[in-house]
Amino acid sequence: MPYPHRCLLLLAALFICGCASPSPVATHPLDSVLDQFASAPAQGPGEPPLPRRTVPPNSVATAWPGHGLAQHPFLYYGEGNNVLYVVNHGRVVWTYVLPTPGGEIDDAWMLSNGHIICTKQNDCYEITPQKEIVWSYHAPGNTQIHSLQPVGLDQVMIVENGLPPHLYILNKKDNSKALARELPAASATDAGTIHTQFRNCRLTAQGTYLMGFLAEGRITEYDQNWREIWTYKSIKPWSAIRLKNGNTLIPGDPNAFVHEVNPRGEIVWAVEKDTLPGIRLTDVQTASRLANGNTLICNHGSGANVQVVEVTPDKKVVWVLQDYQDLPACTGIQLLDEPGLPEIPGVLLR
Repeated sequence: MPYPHRCLLLLAALFICGCASPSPVATHPLDSVLDQFASAPAQGPGEPPLPRRTVPPNSVATAWPGHGLAQHPFLYYGEGNNVLYVVNHGRVVWTYVLPTPGGEIDDAWMLSNGHIICTKQNDCYEITPQKEIVWSYHAPGNTQIHSLQPVGLDQVMIVENGLPPHLYILNKKDNSKALARELPAASATDAGTIHTQFRNCRLTAQGTYLMGFLAEGRITEYDQNWREIWTYKSIKPWSAIRLKNGNTLIPGDPNAFVHEVNPRGEIVWAVEKDTLPGIRLTDVQTASRLANGNTLICNHGSGANVQVVEVTPDKKVVWVLQDYQDLPACTGIQLLDEPGLPEIPGVLLR
């Protein structure tokens, strides 16, 4: 068995038995690190000033279900605004402006030690609550990175869009490659499609690789030997998440849907752009399944559209976030009151 997969199985076993650290694993491990963000400096070493944003009219709505910013603590980010946000106790308690210009934040995670890892197309970073950069990786020329996932605290999986594209598991200590795979992309010889090759690919709890071929319109799953074991055609799948029931959750980017698809390729649950009364979804880049069974939908549309919607399995809306005074459009969100260690692939369904 390849080394990264042995490590993955060990991490999962340690999580289950509660011995991944000298003390038992907390049910909600991020609770203990949130206070670190309140004591952070206003600006970190080399951090640019917070950019100005154009705030659309009617940008804060109070009549929606839930409690706005106070519903959950969360990590938040959006394309077109290279700032990470941490929200706690109903307000933004921490921001970090990424140091290099350009690009877009497409994947970000808070880890159980409070560090945040993210990719912004040409660069990847790990930032502490005190705003120190403790790891970075820079995409080689003519490549882009729009997919990043922690594998334990010491490794990270990235996908480099390129000619050809590659999947790597990096050792963060020195950026050596614990795993390297050239990816079979039909667009691997077309320089114009580098940007749209892959988004939010995931290493699953079973040690397989769930790859979203954005430009090609398909989700394909590979085993550890890189044999294709499942594929599903979907229009512009911005991300794909393997659920604990074996189904796959797929958001449809500008087609603004969220589909849950079973292994036979049948849609067994769906939210379309006009499914939710009074809410129009316009650009769904990411979605996640919460521990309580609810689904979290990030609506990256322009203007003053709602940014985040939480719905129950029977599609009752229990929380809507619409607050452009404090936050930009939403590409992704990680709720920080969810159980489980974020750095164990497949524990958080995002």
